[in-house]
Amino acid sequence: MYVFAFALLLLALLASLGGGGLALLQLWQGREDSLRLVEKAHIAVSGALLVASAILLHALFWFDFQVQYVASYTDRILPVFYRLTAFWAGQPGSMLFWALAVGVSGSLFACTRAYKGISRPTRLWYWAFFYTIMAFFALILTNWSNPFMLQTPVPVDGNGLNPLLQNPGMIIHPPLLFLGYGGFTIPACLALAQALSGKADTEGEWFRIARPVIILAWLFLTAGIVLGAWWAYMELGWGGYWAWDPVENASLIPWLIASAALHTLIVEDRRNKLGRVNVAMMALTTVSAFFATYLVRSGVIDSVHAFGDGSVGTPLTMFILAGLAVSLWVPLASPCRGRPLSGLDSREGFLTLVAWVLLALAGIILVATMWPVISKLWSAAPRGLDANFYNRVCLPLGALLMLMMAACPWLGWGGGIRNKKAFFAVVVTFAVSGAAIWFMGYRQPTALLGAASSVAILTGVVFQLADRSVRRQPNSLGALGAHLGMALMAIGIAFSGPYKVERDIHFTVGQTQTLAGYKATLLELEEGRRPGYEYIAAKVRITGKDGKELGVVAPERRLYEKFGSMQFSEVDVIPSLGDELYASLLGLDEDSHVVVKLSVEPLVNWLWIGGTIMCLVPLLGLRRRKPADAAEAAELADGLDDDDAAPDDGGSGGKHGAA
Repeated sequence: MYVFAFALLLLALLASLGGGGLALLQLWQGREDSLRLVEKAHIAVSGALLVASAILLHALFWFDFQVQYVASYTDRILPVFYRLTAFWAGQPGSMLFWALAVGVSGSLFACTRAYKGISRPTRLWYWAFFYTIMAFFALILTNWSNPFMLQTPVPVDGNGLNPLLQNPGMIIHPPLLFLGYGGFTIPACLALAQALSGKADTEGEWFRIARPVIILAWLFLTAGIVLGAWWAYMELGWGGYWAWDPVENASLIPWLIASAALHTLIVEDRRNKLGRVNVAMMALTTVSAFFATYLVRSGVIDSVHAFGDGSVGTPLTMFILAGLAVSLWVPLASPCRGRPLSGLDSREGFLTLVAWVLLALAGIILVATMWPVISKLWSAAPRGLDANFYNRVCLPLGALLMLMMAACPWLGWGGGIRNKKAFFAVVVTFAVSGAAIWFMGYRQPTALLGAASSVAILTGVVFQLADRSVRRQPNSLGALGAHLGMALMAIGIAFSGPYKVERDIHFTVGQTQTLAGYKATLLELEEGRRPGYEYIAAKVRITGKDGKELGVVAPERRLYEKFGSMQFSEVDVIPSLGDELYASLLGLDEDSHVVVKLSVEPLVNWLWIGGTIMCLVPLLGLRRRKPADAAEAAELADGLDDDDAAPDDGGSGGKHGAA
């Protein structure tokens, strides 16, 4: 069966090479008669990967330890849902899952009406790029990262799954990231294809054709990052949700580039500008996703959840460099269209500036993450940059972005303020909320700016939703939802980061300690054994500032049989929309006192609430535009909107206020 599974991977490789080669041959000969055969190759590719994935899941479910991958990441006591999700716990399985996500995304797109409206030359270029990516995946799976390697003798039991991965967040977090990476492959290939075919005038712009795919890919990637932050918060036991870990950074870089592209695509959609820039940024989003894979799987950077030194580093490096060259060369080789940008006092200027700040963040994070490698050029003992560097550099830029998000919707496309009353209300809200936060004692400058700007964004969202013309447009509602969610997340970050209070508390049973006005009493210390591990658990009663009991937290410390002397923490929390109480058991000190890390996390749950809104509400943008809205958008794209006239003193903030 596993020989058959490997043969399926070879079939995917051959079908990808054949389909891509035939597409390039047709383009070179100026022919289109074999297009249907080129298109059908994706069925063989996706079908082979789907069946191979089913075989791996079968092996995981039935404890088939003759497969090295199954023995490496499961054991007989692992629950079935963790056993199946071990599919993406290791390097070979995760590469197979990512390849499957890309293949299925391409097959689904090929079945849409949007694809059927694409011209034949663009289709051939699209499949040439798509099959190149699929051939690379298949090459990795058949040479350096084969999930169907067998072993003899067959062990009685497996090594088990890393306890850090035995968390509900890790069941969903990696698939969402891979679906985001895979989804962005479609618009990236389409953007490059149309740039080379030059058929935008007859078939429609690539970003309009791929708009639902772009939105879904961005939402999947956003959800994966937010869920990963929640997993780190609930599983690692250090009381935080973002440590600027290299693998965290690796997933953030494609998100920043994609978010920048979403903003500049608005400019192209409404004003027919930045066409070549958008092609490059969409392609770079996919290239940066492969870079994220390189960081996780090459062993070049140490990380808490990287896969260690792998054999795929060199082929990934070569593919990334080739992809980077193509992503820059194709847009530069295509003709320049559109008009010059307006000034920074216009909405298109502000949107472009937002994109530049997002790209600057991506560049800073990229260089800082790779600093241990870069510094090897002049240092024999290179050192990485710690979280303090990222916080000093990135958080001020993030706060600046929030301020720009508050101001941007009220700028006219041609310049000036489009709704002075609403803009004045937003400015007043910013000033009043900033003053209120200051007098409440929260005076850290970056947090103050970010929080006040977020409140101003929320005020702006209310003003825009009051306009019926905005509520009728799915695009505007989706953008408003994303901005609303981002504002709530920024509030959570602004307060839970710099104003968190934590302390390692040493207890004896029955003793009470205080932290930031809260009282903690150790009720008991329990020791025991469960299948696969030993544990100690502390039960701590938490009393609020008003003297009322808030609840009992029971953090644990675990020692797993198959992971040596490594200890793993299981945290517990008392959730709240205000101060959340967070407890992590550190163990016993030299005097046999129980040591518990207690944290007061102000407004941290607004981060998860905002993240959920940011991932769900933009789904409204998938609705088709009504004919009237489409005509309105076309009018804007031609530069005939009323914003090109002198700014008005009133109104609703415009037809597309949710920029």
